[in-house]
Amino acid sequence: MLRVGTGGWAYFRVPGTSSLRAYSSAFDCVEVNSTYYSHPNPRTVSLWRRTVPPDFDFSVRCHRSIVDALASKRGARLGDVVRRMERTCKILNASVLTVLLPTDRAAPSQQAKGLRELLSTFGANGTRMAVEFRGGPPSDDALETMKEGEAIHSVDISREEPKYESDILYSRLFGKGQQNIYEFDDEELQSIALRASAPKFEKSILAFHGVRMYRDGARLKAFLRTGDFPMVTGQAGLVSLQSVLAEDTKFPTSKAELVSLQGWKLFDASPRQRVRAAGPLSRLPEGTYRSLDSVISNLRNLPLVDEPAQSPSC
Repeated sequence: MLRVGTGGWAYFRVPGTSSLRAYSSAFDCVEVNSTYYSHPNPRTVSLWRRTVPPDFDFSVRCHRSIVDALASKRGARLGDVVRRMERTCKILNASVLTVLLPTDRAAPSQQAKGLRELLSTFGANGTRMAVEFRGGPPSDDALETMKEGEAIHSVDISREEPKYESDILYSRLFGKGQQNIYEFDDEELQSIALRASAPKFEKSILAFHGVRMYRDGARLKAFLRTGDFPMVTGQAGLVSLQSVLAEDTKFPTSKAELVSLQGWKLFDASPRQRVRAAGPLSRLPEGTYRSLDSVISNLRNLPLVDEPAQSPSC
């Protein structure tokens, strides 16, 4: 089973309906990110559950205070955080509780000890724990503790593989850009789908988190359904690139700034080919550009797509 969703629904807006209701008609799962910053009222959580179809899948992000609670010598503090997260997970019938742990906040031995306490304390039936490490690799002892406790090693599978096999894959997808400034191209999405569909996983949950997360997720779902990727702009060629650059390019700007700030975006070189804007923008003459028209004018006689490499003649 492969589920595709994103990190939240707040910006998924359709006139005449709530964001969550509209979102749940397009995706089959969501990661609730607001629970990282505050503990929601149980009545609000119950409303979320009633808003979506019965088979809709929630995952919940653990409150950020879990890091300090694990470092505290007072077990009551950890118990309080866990009880609140258990309550939310139970109401939502959540598949996964995601926990973000910085590796620079504890020695390797403390990583395993904290995880052991957390796994033994958490008790929302049916909810698996997925642990993501930030700041460096986890210790071997921490991974072994997670494996013994049937926790999931959560990674961005566009960048790396989990350190051990699990029956469930939980991947928070940011891509290869800086922070969440990225958009997945067709080949990357196809590779993600192939990895997530491996027979070793009984269930795979993909949660997109980039600035294009709704479009990334929708394009992957379209590919899984039809075998083809939809266009990103509905137009092709230079017109498509122009529409992408028109979104938020600030002028005057230099070639280097265009490549740095706009190059990560995709445009439709043709109805069946997505290309990063960095390609044609890197071919621009050096200089300062004072308008979008000047950029497009300078691109008219330049190739939008890299020329295929020629095989050496014998």
